[in-house]
Amino acid sequence: MIRSVLVANRGEIARRVFRTCRDLGISTVAVFSDADASAPFVTEADVAVRLPGNAPSDTYLRGDLVIDAALRAGADAIHPGYGFLSENADFARQVAKAGLVWIGPTPETIDSMGSKIRAKELMSAAGVPILSVDAATAKPEDFPLLVKASAGGGGRGMRIVTDPADLEGELTAAGAEALSAFGDDTVFVEPYLPTARHIEVQVMADTHGTCWIVGDRDCSVQRRHQKVVEEAPAPAVSDPVRKVLHDASRAAVHAVGYVGAGTVEFLVA
Repeated sequence: MIRSVLVANRGEIARRVFRTCRDLGISTVAVFSDADASAPFVTEADVAVRLPGNAPSDTYLRGDLVIDAALRAGADAIHPGYGFLSENADFARQVAKAGLVWIGPTPETIDSMGSKIRAKELMSAAGVPILSVDAATAKPEDFPLLVKASAGGGGRGMRIVTDPADLEGELTAAGAEALSAFGDDTVFVEPYLPTARHIEVQVMADTHGTCWIVGDRDCSVQRRHQKVVEEAPAPAVSDPVRKVLHDASRAAVHAVGYVGAGTVEFLVA
């Protein structure tokens, strides 16, 4: 039975997990960098452990320090939130090896989906519609393009490129940001659809292969690639399109053996 959870994240992400833990009667542990020492999430946790340093690469991305903090604080489990180490399969394995419960998808699933480049290959093979273009062979008519970090999310490492002459520089800049945020500088490009809607499908899946669609939402209102407003169910989506999205989400879940709560995100023209 889980009695104490360390959240390997910060800010609003950690606070939401803490709130749920309080509702369940589970104690909480926060980890924080020096830059975040006075942040609200630190004081909201029952226990807070300092990770010396300021940069994410020295603190929140140091899996060894996070696991050590959990053990010293007497936590039973680690919840990664999203971003940072949440898509790091090696970290998930290290958590289990340390005798702690990993609250998230299996390491094997993370291996499959941790790289967006590999994920696109798996989704394409499963019949899930994807966007794709090769940066090395992109033609002027392929622009605008969107540069994205392969190992991360949350809008970090993303660049919109409208001029082919700017592509190389934006790839370098996005790679540097991705390395700082996620510890991996791999980036890729895909067509940028400025008027497309961002529709997400919420899924739940168990270890027996059952997948439930828990609804959908429109997340098109964004600022700096960060969602500002989410509306559920997604409005103005026809029944045929909704069925395509839900069926594709089930296919995505089964393609990687996903377990737990998750989101499949789509751009809908």
